[in-house]
Amino acid sequence: MATSIPEKKTPRLLSIIIPSYNESETILPLLEKVCRVNLIDDIAKEIVIVNDGSKDNTENLIKAFMEEHPDLLITYLSHQKNQGKGMAIRTGINHITGDYAIIQDADLEYDPEDYNVILEQLITGEEPVIYGSRFLLKENRHSSQTFFWGGRLVTFVTNILFWQRLTDEPTCYKAFHTHLLKSIPLKCTGFEFCPEVTAKVSKRGYKIKEVPIRYYPRTIHEGKKIRWTDGLEAIWVLLKYRFVN
Repeated sequence: MATSIPEKKTPRLLSIIIPSYNESETILPLLEKVCRVNLIDDIAKEIVIVNDGSKDNTENLIKAFMEEHPDLLITYLSHQKNQGKGMAIRTGINHITGDYAIIQDADLEYDPEDYNVILEQLITGEEPVIYGSRFLLKENRHSSQTFFWGGRLVTFVTNILFWQRLTDEPTCYKAFHTHLLKSIPLKCTGFEFCPEVTAKVSKRGYKIKEVPIRYYPRTIHEGKKIRWTDGLEAIWVLLKYRFVN
């Protein structure tokens, strides 16, 4: 009697896109944190780092890390000159191969241990997009009242324009089924990635679910790059894509 050989299943893969610009102080600790995380359901990790024309030692540190960890699945990409966070993310999207994808800033404001909280919903939930909300965890602090209320305002406008029920639209931790993320025609170059991808996902009829995540904000003095003017641009982008195909 013939016996059948069980089909070997290919492990599912989480692609982690890390846009980086002048992050020599934080890139190594961040990569160590990313590598230490054990993902649920035996999901493997694919790390895609995009160096967006850094002028400091970021590139050398990344390359040294890769040499020290040859067993890790890491793709390193580099822009000749700084083009902005949105463009770095778009470059990363073009190279990811995983089942799921998440955006990870190169600073230490977000904790990679929260990947699993997001993945639980991404795997079992009905929607192919999950955001990690800094506002759903009450103990989180925020860098300043300006950033706090600016984020609240952008979120409020998002909810009004796109019939969402978000608490934290500008969050870094945006996770997707990769086929959805790759299908979105992005035009962003800078911080407008967040409102653009939110608007375009919403216009396809998806309701974005949120889960609570931890947050450790840094100040502008410590290297925070976003400014209050980026909040105004976010609102303009939301309005533009609400009324433009």
